[in-house]
Amino acid sequence: MKLHKLLLFLLLIAFAPAAFAQSSSQLKRKKEAIQREIELLQKNLNKAAQGKKLTLSEIRALSTKISLMQSKITVINSEIKNLDNEIHENKNTVHSLQGQLAQLKKEYAGMIRFAQRNKNSYDKMMFIFAARDFNQAYKRIKYLQQFGQYRKKQADYIQGTEKNLNYKIVVLDKSLKAKSSLLKEQETEQGKLAKNKNEQATVLNQFSKQEKQFGRDIAKRKKQQAAIDREIRNAINREIALARKRAEEEARIAAAKAKAESKPAPAEKPKPKSGNYLTATPEAARLSAGFETNRGRLPWPVASGSITEGFGRHTEGQAGYTNDGVNIMTSEGATVRAVFGGEVLFVTVIQGIYVVAIRHGEYFTIYQNLKSPSVSKGEKVETRQSIGTVATTSDGAVLHFEIMRGQSKLNPEAWIAK
Repeated sequence: MKLHKLLLFLLLIAFAPAAFAQSSSQLKRKKEAIQREIELLQKNLNKAAQGKKLTLSEIRALSTKISLMQSKITVINSEIKNLDNEIHENKNTVHSLQGQLAQLKKEYAGMIRFAQRNKNSYDKMMFIFAARDFNQAYKRIKYLQQFGQYRKKQADYIQGTEKNLNYKIVVLDKSLKAKSSLLKEQETEQGKLAKNKNEQATVLNQFSKQEKQFGRDIAKRKKQQAAIDREIRNAINREIALARKRAEEEARIAAAKAKAESKPAPAEKPKPKSGNYLTATPEAARLSAGFETNRGRLPWPVASGSITEGFGRHTEGQAGYTNDGVNIMTSEGATVRAVFGGEVLFVTVIQGIYVVAIRHGEYFTIYQNLKSPSVSKGEKVETRQSIGTVATTSDGAVLHFEIMRGQSKLNPEAWIAK
């Protein structure tokens, strides 16, 4: 029973680190991903700093960077907590192994003393011949054989336990060094965070002095966005009107055919709501269903970047505005990709900004602030297919991305992958 318990214990300590290792590797990947975002934002901020004029995009990028730095510190704290748990577990394991080793050595010493007392063949023969009968003599022979085998097994268990103990001591030492390294990293990141917060305070102070200028910039942006929204609404209305016309034409042809064949006219289908005309064809219905199924799993419209302005209402100083999509800061010249297969609804330039809209059944994705679009109206596109590159403006390389269902604006963050 002691041997079985020991084997079970050794198996448990062998597999226990796997849970820690898996969690630690996930945290490490998350931390590396956050660091890549921070570096990309810093690269854009460095370029923005070369300009004489402070921009809203720069303010938002700095705020996003600070938020990411706080997230990175949170991940580091989780790594430290994981290591504390691992260190505590390994310390307990080392103490248990030391106790098991002492017990095994004690039992082995007792067997050695017994073997010393019965080391010659004469004593063994006397032990066997002293049996009451043949059956007991046979059992004593088997006992001596099994005793020798058990003694060898005990020696092997002692060696195995010592090896395990030494390994656990090495792992414990490694974990302690890793914790020390993480504590230094945490201290460094906290220093960087404090520095960036001071920089943010300076920028916000500068913003308050230039609030009137920012108000004018926001008003200009509103006017520009209103023109883009009108173009989008008109294009979608045209699509709905075309879909309605096709559905009515199909119904007229079906009725004429039935009349020519002297059959009763088919019952008139109930007219769908305006949005449902967009899914009247099997292909459109399939695209809509596919798009909806991939909610929360759609690829990003750029390979790397950070959302510096989210969906919904925003206030900058005294000025307020609504963002109908998300603004993604990315690298200069980054490729813009279709997030799902569909058909290009339009490619247009509105007040100097290239806009591409793609239809996916009753869903639409809109990509703003492109240069040199690589697709044209009516073209079929696949998921992740390049549709152009991001234009770099005074705000940096920022892509404005929207998702709509019919005429309803949806929050893209609920649709693209985390």
